[in-house]
Amino acid sequence: MTAPRPYALLAEITYRCPLHCPYCSNPVSASLCEAPRRPQGGGYSQTHAQAKRELTTDEWRRVIREAAVLGVLQIGFSGGEPLVRRDLADDSIQLSFQSDNADLADEIAGAGAHQRKLNAAAKIRAAGIALSLNFVIHRRNIDRLPQIIEFAETLGAERVELANVQFYGWAFLNRAALLPTWEQVNSAREIATAAKARLAGKIDIFYVLPDYYETRPKPCLNGWGQRYLTVNPSGDVLPCPTASSAIPDLRFENVRGRALDWIWRESESFNRFRGTEWMPEPCRSCPQREIDFGGCRCQAALLTGNAANTDPVCEFSPNRSVVDEVLRDTNSSSSYRPDWTYRINPNGIR
Repeated sequence: MTAPRPYALLAEITYRCPLHCPYCSNPVSASLCEAPRRPQGGGYSQTHAQAKRELTTDEWRRVIREAAVLGVLQIGFSGGEPLVRRDLADDSIQLSFQSDNADLADEIAGAGAHQRKLNAAAKIRAAGIALSLNFVIHRRNIDRLPQIIEFAETLGAERVELANVQFYGWAFLNRAALLPTWEQVNSAREIATAAKARLAGKIDIFYVLPDYYETRPKPCLNGWGQRYLTVNPSGDVLPCPTASSAIPDLRFENVRGRALDWIWRESESFNRFRGTEWMPEPCRSCPQREIDFGGCRCQAALLTGNAANTDPVCEFSPNRSVVDEVLRDTNSSSSYRPDWTYRINPNGIR
């Protein structure tokens, strides 16, 4: 089939990060998840091995040039913590907070970072740069949504994303401790809707519902291999940021070995689930097959063991019972496990 034009590139320039959030989307098994140790005198160092694995500045510049030729209009820089790369220009900033409450925020992050984030927000606003805030919402902080929105107002944010955890990476490992109850989700949605109306014209508020509480799946990045591509820190090109860890049997090409144009148009990984021909039933006969494209391939792989299955979030999926069982456990107080596993370094040091 003829490959469509991509519009956006997510440049994951590093997996390094000084925080240890239990919902981190970094691959659980990737050695690049390792947070560099703090040397004497402050700051974070980069080991020789890490520097060798991550794409260099010149390599990223080449990738960006190739993306522009391919038709990409927008590039987002992500990680890990992208600011540990000293070659990143400070011209567009989204700041992520774990909570409005300092103690809870630092507990979630597994590090004393909240005050530093407040200092960063003040510097961003003082520099006249538009401030966008992201709050990852989950069972431990969702009841503080009114305070979180008020907190965003006090910081002078122009855009706020209230994104419920989606369960990949460390979040999948910690699902029992992170997935909110149905009562919490309904209450949060009402609060977010009211705030969006109240703050219209002042702050753009986006509330993202947890997939598990939906009855129809979301399209996998507007369809696998349709509009988006991701390049990870070591140069692997992915149709989806979590594909390398969620779908281990899929082979991904690397920008050190192939041109970005060839990878987008010809690679097996981008063509495996592109379009609709790969679909099983009930997706193949579904009138929404070119709207949701069968849902999330990573979610299907994680929950059913097969990335080619219908996303089990869908009410028509033969595997919907897997999601329903998770929701029953989540909404049963007797099964709630409050502890989570922090994102840790491969050597076990937090």
